[in-house]
Amino acid sequence: MSAAISAAEKVDGFTRKSVRKAQRQKRSQGSSQFRSQSSQVELSPLPQLKDATSNEQQDLFCQKLQQCCVMFDFMDSVSDLKSKEIKRATLNELVEYVTTTRGVIVESAYADIVKMISSNIFRTLPPSDNPDFDPEEDEPTLEASWPHIQLVYEFFLRFLESPDFQPSIAKRYIDQKFVQQLLELFDSEDPRERDFLKTVLHRIYGKFLGLRAFIRKQINNIFLRFIYETEHFNGVAELLEILGSIINGFALPLKGEHKQFLIKVLIPMHTARGLALFHAQLAYCVVQFLEKDTTLTEPVMFLGEIEEILDVIEPTQFKKIEEPLFKQISKCVSSSHFQVAERALYFWNNEYILSLIEENIDKILPIMFGSLYKISKEHWNPTIVALVYNVLKTLMEMNGKLFDELTSSYKAERQREKKKDLEREELWRKLDELKLKTTLAEKQNSAHSVLNAHNSTSAK
Repeated sequence: MSAAISAAEKVDGFTRKSVRKAQRQKRSQGSSQFRSQSSQVELSPLPQLKDATSNEQQDLFCQKLQQCCVMFDFMDSVSDLKSKEIKRATLNELVEYVTTTRGVIVESAYADIVKMISSNIFRTLPPSDNPDFDPEEDEPTLEASWPHIQLVYEFFLRFLESPDFQPSIAKRYIDQKFVQQLLELFDSEDPRERDFLKTVLHRIYGKFLGLRAFIRKQINNIFLRFIYETEHFNGVAELLEILGSIINGFALPLKGEHKQFLIKVLIPMHTARGLALFHAQLAYCVVQFLEKDTTLTEPVMFLGEIEEILDVIEPTQFKKIEEPLFKQISKCVSSSHFQVAERALYFWNNEYILSLIEENIDKILPIMFGSLYKISKEHWNPTIVALVYNVLKTLMEMNGKLFDELTSSYKAERQREKKKDLEREELWRKLDELKLKTTLAEKQNSAHSVLNAHNSTSAK
């Protein structure tokens, strides 16, 4: 038994607890259902790429890609050890080769590259060892073949990021079917794989313009199935993180499909099971929409949805979104629309949100202070002014010293602005006087010229 543990630990040194837990079950680690060869294949080392001539390198590169399409059973920790090591070393060599060598990703290599990647990562994910798996409490089932799969993902990223990479050629192989299979892998229980997938999908979204709408649609479908059917999908947080970047890049005005995605998918997601696992990313996506378009219909409803999300957010996750969130709340508070400003100010009636604000007052108060102070002096609606005074009083009680510093600097800034305004007015006044004097001088000169001309004519 100890030998088995040792071998499993070599797969990933920090998963000791996961391995011990899994040994009590049917499998020691998660085993994806790879297509196995009909007969056992033993690999033989190929020459090093660095030792080959430039004429030989391209053929050798493709041979190594084909060699890495051979799969091995990692559930048997003592089988095919030599071949597993040969494949691992070859994958390492391929990663280094495409990273450091220019001109290797030629048109004829794309088919072999994508075939090798597909053969290794596309597989049927195993059912969870624990049907009642709780990501917050239980150790995830880690992919036993990770020593190879990790290197394949590394190679995939280097391939996509290479200066030689040409999307116009790659789109023949990285198509909708490929992306669909890639998205299905986000349900992997192994967080290491989901992290790689997140980066890979982000690169594909950036490089393949023709796949963008398809990717958004498929993510939309995954979320709808998650909300209304399965109530389980391991990669929700990672997909939301990608969406945060995608939403940030949306052009204005927002398209109808984007607004529908917010209303019909993102907003209902805060009622989904396991919200605690992804609410920080979900809140960030909603805030991104509000930052993109503050004129979205029913902004009061959106503020209500944000408050519901904040009601369940963890303090550590709140820190990740506090700056963009309160910049948006500051804009809402300053809205000339009475109901929008009022709804934003009601956040200070929520005790849990107040506790989050108090814990992070040093960052939140400087963001909110200018808007609140200005409203307290200038807003047209007395109800809003009264609410703002209460909010300012609460913030002052949280950190009186910082409040006084911000008050002094705000007043000093206003004085500087007033002084600049006066100086500007004085400058314009002087310019007007100068212009007037110049005009008078020109008229006088003109009159003198006419008079002199008249006198000259009379003298003749």
